[in-house]
Amino acid sequence: MPIFEKNRIYQIAMIKNTALSEHHQTLGAKMVPFAGFTMPVQYSGINDEHETVRTAVGVFDVSHMGEFILKGEKALDLLQKISSNDVSKLYDGKVQYAYIPNETGGIVDDFLTYRIDEQTYFLVVNASNIDKDWDWISKYNTDGVEMKNISDQTSLFAVQGPKAAEALQSLTDIELAPMEYYTFQKGVFAGVENVLVSATGYTGAGGFEIYVANEDAQKVWDAIFEAGASYGIKPIGLGARDTLRLEMGFCLYGNDIDDNTSPLAAGLGWVTKFSKDFVNSENLKAEKERGVAQKLVGFEMIDRGIPRHDYEIVDAAGNKIGRVTSGTQSPTLKKSIGLGYVDTAFAKDGSEIFISIRNQPIKAVVRKAPFVK
Repeated sequence: MPIFEKNRIYQIAMIKNTALSEHHQTLGAKMVPFAGFTMPVQYSGINDEHETVRTAVGVFDVSHMGEFILKGEKALDLLQKISSNDVSKLYDGKVQYAYIPNETGGIVDDFLTYRIDEQTYFLVVNASNIDKDWDWISKYNTDGVEMKNISDQTSLFAVQGPKAAEALQSLTDIELAPMEYYTFQKGVFAGVENVLVSATGYTGAGGFEIYVANEDAQKVWDAIFEAGASYGIKPIGLGARDTLRLEMGFCLYGNDIDDNTSPLAAGLGWVTKFSKDFVNSENLKAEKERGVAQKLVGFEMIDRGIPRHDYEIVDAAGNKIGRVTSGTQSPTLKKSIGLGYVDTAFAKDGSEIFISIRNQPIKAVVRKAPFVK
């Protein structure tokens, strides 16, 4: 048997299911391999699902994401070492976005930190990086911080859209509407105790993320849809998740940022806190002082064409000035948009650039994200 056939069989065998993978198939979802899991990419169609989240409420099963618990007297010290942000600014019930810098100027992952209490932190990482992140954090855990990987025991539902609070309120005593962005509470939800409800999301449409144990996943999912029926609630796949996040200009690990990407070039200086020492902080500080050669920008297509990952970006004379990292047809704007790295001379809002599509330069213009207000 050829080696590539052996590898393909091995990869298929290694793909995981979430607690509700079979349920999504019964709902008619198109299932695809993604980040090592079988995931629903769409149900009724990407444009319809996108519009549902922008105007009403939709539910994503994003249980492929990874979850770690760090606990102990030195938990904060460990997080301060591996996180770009200042974790000491967190208080109980507060969430923080950051990235994990590597030792060579790139990004191990971007992630969320939840402070449960002074010595207990809950981390949410990207599905494709669960093992990599665990090994990286473990490498710096020299003070015996208790670490627990609960990724395989945890389900995560993102209930997103302007009607999310109304649709969910009957399921919990937690007051949802007043919850501030990037805060969370634990409580009873859909009759299940100790559910973590977080005012976070990846769509820009508002809403909540619900963390439950796998054994309660079906019960909570069904309760959400029963409670949200009169609000037009629908299941939403990863296809619409991508178009929604791109309209907001949110980075996707593996596309817009990765192990070889400068976080400063990626526009992540706002979560890079040089008030403390962290992995590679001295080199990043020096990079900030001398300036970056390229910057991640948003752009809108002026002429007809859809930008795709790794398409070249050129100037009016045809000289390469960068590359596309993400691109799509925006369901809201009815035009093509994208993210990409360009030489800093072309990074200013309004700069004219060209996307090389089938060796033809297609006009675009740099626009500051978010594309949809």
